[in-house]
Amino acid sequence: MAPANGPHRSSHPEPTATGAATSAAGGTSTAVGDANTSAGGAVTAEGRATATAGGAIAAAGGAIIGARGPLAAAEVAVAHVWARAAGPVRLGAGVAAPGGMVRLTRPDSTGEALPVWPDGVTPSLLEEHQVAPVTVERSGETRRVLAAALKCCWSDQQADPWPGDPAPVELVLDTYRALIGRTDDLMRNWAIGALRRLHDSAWVVLGDGVVSLGPRCALWPEESHAQLRELVRRLPEPQRPELTVVRDADIVAAARPAEPAPGAGADGGGRVEAAAGEFDDLLAGHDERRRAELVAAFMVVEHAAEPVQEVRFAALRDPALRRTLAEMLSRRGRTLIQHRDRWTSGYDDDVARAAYASGEERLSVSERAVLALVLVHSVAIPRAEGLLPEDSWLSPHPTPVEELRRHTQLPIGELEAALRTLRHAGLLGQVKAGEEAGGYVPGPQFHRLTPAARRRLQEELILAAGPNTPLAAAVLARRSAR
Repeated sequence: MAPANGPHRSSHPEPTATGAATSAAGGTSTAVGDANTSAGGAVTAEGRATATAGGAIAAAGGAIIGARGPLAAAEVAVAHVWARAAGPVRLGAGVAAPGGMVRLTRPDSTGEALPVWPDGVTPSLLEEHQVAPVTVERSGETRRVLAAALKCCWSDQQADPWPGDPAPVELVLDTYRALIGRTDDLMRNWAIGALRRLHDSAWVVLGDGVVSLGPRCALWPEESHAQLRELVRRLPEPQRPELTVVRDADIVAAARPAEPAPGAGADGGGRVEAAAGEFDDLLAGHDERRRAELVAAFMVVEHAAEPVQEVRFAALRDPALRRTLAEMLSRRGRTLIQHRDRWTSGYDDDVARAAYASGEERLSVSERAVLALVLVHSVAIPRAEGLLPEDSWLSPHPTPVEELRRHTQLPIGELEAALRTLRHAGLLGQVKAGEEAGGYVPGPQFHRLTPAARRRLQEELILAAGPNTPLAAAVLARRSAR
């Protein structure tokens, strides 16, 4: 899931690192992707792909585009699907970014590509429209840890924040301690958890004892850099004694790239290459007001936590504008999804099928097992008892953690890791009951399932919950007849 915006160019660009971190899981095309059903019945939120010299997408341990020629429209759409689902797309040396993506060039001329927001808008437009973005777990700590990382890594404030310089993890943690005025172990654990979340969503890069600013920091608009500098200036300096074993300077020096390639940034770290206008041909025929309405609707359906009311956005109410909006979405492998008088977006079925066929499964067996159990206990059973409508994949009936422990047969640590991954991906939500954990329910990503994906998921749930039932036999017979 990702950011949201309003109907005009933002007059309030994302002002600070702390503000930007609120989008770490949803406000900026995060590493977390939309729910999608796999051939084996798993709902996957992530994936990796490679575009080879011929431009075809294939799995190769990370999203890499190696083609030197321009990609076809279908391949660009698949690249956008992987960027949304798995984070920045890796680019081979000298390879241009797909349409609608900015290229971040590394010292060796390889790079990464990230989707950009249309028409120069930023996620702050969600706030202008009072539309809730996807929530970030422990968002306050996450924002503060990102601010601490920015202070430590942005050593040359005359340059752009990205790529900055690597900084020791302990220096970032000490800066966070100075910021909040606490030094206990619980605080440290929270901060390390926040660093991992920021790493997973490409806001920072965690290496061997060092932290660097992640690719998403390159998306901060230039107008916000002055505010970011002021933020860094106001953050307290950490009380950090000089280390006698390995100095901070030695840790940083070991983490720096060896030799910059010709054409790399002036500091040898990297440079940002602007993206070409992706929707200019679609938006050019509209006046400024309608253009802004289209961009607003695009950002809202793509990045709001919940489906948005049709009445609030002209581009959702007007059929002609809605057709243009659907075309904008299709260029990124997306489609409009209607829930009565509300709208959201999801992966186009054909593009999702192509992306899944070319990529590796990103959810582990344990994660898929846990997700299947939650769907059985929170959806299938209440639906069979008449407590849930047929077309709903969201449920007010949480699956207790004890139920998961009893039926998964997973070690506690592996179960908790699976729940954390699914929760961060938006595939599960945690429900509290007083002081005790109430359990887990399907997450907001299930809003984004297309009707075809819903049907496939329903069939997979039947096969998972009752593989020897007549219904399961009917599902298998229908599939074999196709």
